[in-house]
Amino acid sequence: MRRESCPACKGEGAKPGTKKIKCPECEGAGQTRTMGGFFTISRTCARCGGEGRVIQTPCSNCRGKGLVRAERKIHVKVPEGADTGLRLRVAGEGETGARGGRSGDLYVDISVAPDEMFERHGNDLVCGVPISFAQAALGAEIEVPTLNGKVKMKVPAGTQSGKFFRIRGKGMPDVHGYGRGDELVRVIVETPSGLNAKQKRLLEEFAQACGENVNPFSRSFMQKVKKLFK
Repeated sequence: MRRESCPACKGEGAKPGTKKIKCPECEGAGQTRTMGGFFTISRTCARCGGEGRVIQTPCSNCRGKGLVRAERKIHVKVPEGADTGLRLRVAGEGETGARGGRSGDLYVDISVAPDEMFERHGNDLVCGVPISFAQAALGAEIEVPTLNGKVKMKVPAGTQSGKFFRIRGKGMPDVHGYGRGDELVRVIVETPSGLNAKQKRLLEEFAQACGENVNPFSRSFMQKVKKLFK
């Protein structure tokens, strides 16, 4: 919502078909003078505001103000890489000046809505990708979403849940044109659920066969606990 020139009176404030008349207060000078001893003090005319003319018959559409409130939609080009807090200046799309004066500028403050897939950190993007227990243990090639479509990424054998992998150049473009950020892929190892009897038996056999030898983090943690309570 902004103030624009009244379409009926073209911003003049006078009723269409009528004209402004010379201000009777300042006689068109736009200023009034007051004698004070040896000095003459000039002031802007309070009645005409210094214009020298006054409206005799006000425009009924704008009530003599020359401006009306209007709502308009405009197209604003948002640059690549724009982030929350960026302010864009659109010249000439602000409010119109009084009596047909030059229009001001419009300032648009950008606020970026959060995304379900990506989390932004500067020009870098963080994306969580689920992988299976088998993929984490044995290694695999998985598909990872990016802003420009899916890409393939290798997950090495023995990958732990929460590990980050960097894909260079797949982040956000820099708003000033200095290249692109990276995408950081955080792998999340999913625990299988809803197992049938055969699957449970196989996992139990796997656990018995492994012991502590294939769980380096658990083994290290238990060693620290033992030292603490010695």
